[in-house]
Amino acid sequence: MAYTKENYLNRVKELNEIYSPLSMKGIPNETIYREHIRKRFSISRSTFYKYLKVPYDAELEEIRKERWE
Repeated sequence: MAYTKENYLNRVKELNEIYSPLSMKGIPNETIYREHIRKRFSISRSTFYKYLKVPYDAELEEIRKERWE
């Protein structure tokens, strides 16, 4: 599969779906990164924090609208 912005946003969405429930339970970010994110996504800590800030829902919606127009 070629690299596209949609693939990137889907990856960000997957990471956030793992992160959110664990964060709501009060697990520290460092523990979430070390035990759940690092091995699965092979990303650095700084990339992890960048992914948490991406507004992926709105951007994915735009891409999907453009595709169907």
